[in-house]
Formats: sequence, C-alpha cells, structure tokens
Amino acid sequence: MRLGGSVMKPYSSPKEWLAHVKELGYSAVIFPVESTAPAHVIRDYLQCCRDNDLLIGEVGAWRNVMARDEKERAANLDWNIRQLELAETVGANCCVNISGSMAELWDGYHPALGTREVYERVVENTQRIIDAVKPAHTAYSLEPMPWMVPESPEQYLQLMRDVDRSAFKVHMDYCNMINGVERYRDASGFIAHCFELLGESIVSIHAKDVLISEGALPVNINEVPPGEGSIDLPLVTELAHALGDDIPVFVEHLPDHAAYMKAAAVMRQAAEQAGVPVK
Repeated sequence: MRLGGSVMKPYSSPKEWLAHVKELGYSAVIFPVESTAPAHVIRDYLQCCRDNDLLIGEVGAWRNVMARDEKERAANLDWNIRQLELAETVGANCCVNISGSMAELWDGYHPALGTREVYERVVENTQRIIDAVKPAHTAYSLEPMPWMVPESPEQYLQLMRDVDRSAFKVHMDYCNMINGVERYRDASGFIAHCFELLGESIVSIHAKDVLISEGALPVNINEVPPGEGSIDLPLVTELAHALGDDIPVFVEHLPDHAAYMKAAAVMRQAAEQAGVPVK
C-alpha cells in the first residue's frame, strides 16, 4: 500500500512541497494545487510527482452540489467538473466530493437526505459531472457520510449500479459509515464487509479511527486520530494491501504537521504489525 495525507506546512513551489512530503514519508499525495492554477504550475507539480514516484491518489472537489441556492449549486457543479478535469489531466486515482446537503452546513444533517428525491438527485449530479468530462484515466467518487448518500456499503453498491458509469468508483471511508452502536460494536466485521462488497471498485481509502463517548446519551461516536480509538488498524492495512501494492491510504482531519507525522507513524506501525509493505 501507499501512505499519504495532507500537507499542512506552507509551500510556494514543488520543491518546498516535496520537502514536506518527504518529511512525512508519504508515497501517495493529494494533488497540491487546484484547477484554477496556471497550466505551467499544474505541469510543474505533476512532473514533481512523476520524478519522485508519488502516486496522486486524490483531487478534492469539496463544494456542495446540493446547495439550496440555485446559483451556488450551479457554480459548485461546475467546480466539480473542473476538478474532475484536473484529476484526469494529472492521472489521479479519483476526484472526490461528498454528495452534499441542503442544511446550513454543507455537510450537515437534513431530514430530506434520506428521501428518494434526494437519492435521485445524487445520481443525476454524479452522472452530469462524469458525462461532462468523460474521464478515461481517473474516477469520480463520493466519500460516504453518516447521514447522506452513500451511508452504507450496500447503498454505495446500489448507487454505482444506478449511476451506471464506469468512471464512478468507490472512495472508502469506513469510519464515516460507523454511524451506530451495532457497526461500532463489530467495527472489524463491518470494515471487512465494506471491503468485501466494494473492494474491486475502491480507488482511495481514508484511514481513520473512532471512539464512543461513555455517558453521552443516546450515543456519541467521535472521529479520533489513528491509534486513539477502537479500530483495528492492522486489519485496515491488510484489507488495503489485498487491493494492490499501489492503493493509497490517507490519514486526514488532523490539526497540524506534527499530528500528521504522528498519524503516519501509527499507520506504518500498524502495517508492520500486519506484515504489510508500505511504499
């Protein structure tokens, strides 16, 4: 497997960015510039990745394509198209977003998120983005969320069938789908089930941890840094490795460079425990 994550230290050139990547020990990266960057800047960072055997695992497209405001929604759909074009240009494993929400927070809970109408809109949005680009070398993916499509591996599988586009692949974030006590209680079984059901379509993985808060009623399951929760991280590395030597596994949602250094070290230790080679 390949290990990666965010780069939190500032940089203004591929050389500076590469120094941070090497310090973190990443062999997979999130592409460090957006589609609005000049073409020569995109080329320079792409060449840096190629020269240093860095797999581009993700291009982020984190904007709300379900926004209530029509102009905002249209602009965000266009942004996802532009970011998918960038992913295709640089040969990333995927361009990733979440399916979006009509709540005040772009990733917030809204009661309509469980309706058939919203599900069909997710299908239509995904088809529209992919059809605008027709990528041959990358995929468009949706990161699962606890309260929006897709919130289970079964729903993700059905979504792929309904979107019906070969360029729609799986971004695996098992922690975001541990949204109840049953999945938390048998997290290892649930994670194994996710990989079993979706494995052939997985193009990128977020390696995170979760911990239940005792005494918080009715239930509170929190994301925590790798190694500080209940997830069997060696199992995660085993399941990732079974997908191929170059599958990218990313740590995320950490506050600073030191936290990413620590999380990467935890994941390397987990891989070592499992006998999994890390590039």
